[in-house]
Amino acid sequence: MPSLSFLSTVGGMILFTWDCVLLTLQRKTKWHQVLDQIFQVGVRSLGLTVAAGLFVGAIMALQIDLQLKDFGAEAFLGGLSTSTTLRNIGPVLIAFLLSGKVGAYTSAELGTMEVTDQLNAIRLLGASPLEYIILPRIWAVVISSFLLLIVGLMVTIFGGIIFAEVIGVNSLNYIQNIPRIVTVWSIVLSVIKSFLFGAIIAVVSCYKGYHAKGGSVGVGIAVQSCAVTNLILIIITDFLLSMASSCLQDIFKVGYL
Repeated sequence: MPSLSFLSTVGGMILFTWDCVLLTLQRKTKWHQVLDQIFQVGVRSLGLTVAAGLFVGAIMALQIDLQLKDFGAEAFLGGLSTSTTLRNIGPVLIAFLLSGKVGAYTSAELGTMEVTDQLNAIRLLGASPLEYIILPRIWAVVISSFLLLIVGLMVTIFGGIIFAEVIGVNSLNYIQNIPRIVTVWSIVLSVIKSFLFGAIIAVVSCYKGYHAKGGSVGVGIAVQSCAVTNLILIIITDFLLSMASSCLQDIFKVGYL
């Protein structure tokens, strides 16, 4: 049954994550391998993140400017565009791209190692694949995705500033209005989302690749399942965090979160 399969997958990922947490607490993380994997999955994705961030910023500035023109409020373009980008659109869209780039690469790599018995060879040598292969990749993907999301959001703001000049909005006015609407809570929420999205991409991609079965077809299925699961979990997490942010706003009256 699909529901049982879904619950089995969720339970498996929770146990998988717990095993990795225990290994980390036992100080068994091979940080030199983590740095190597950060280069493999992170640095090589920097160009994509920067390009995506520029276009996301331009799109947000364009769409919001079209709405503000009807009310003669184009002076607020910088603040509204940046706030919306930081809180919701930016982290989600960039996380989608990274789940396709970083997540697919990681799940395909681990899936290939599993179906070609490379992980079994490590087990025969008396070592743990989870410790030597999986854990460094999980930490690398978490760190890389988090840093790339932060870079992407910064570039997104820059993209909005550039496009504002194109449509005739003074960049100085655009920048001056950002602090009036963008609060500390908006930035904190953006950082939290970036970290959680990075963790989701790391756990799902490594879990799906580690449990791939059935040769090359199984690797393809693992990559496809990884992509779909990442998108669903990112959307659900974004919704839950947005709801929590709204509730905190009502409770503490701290302004727009």
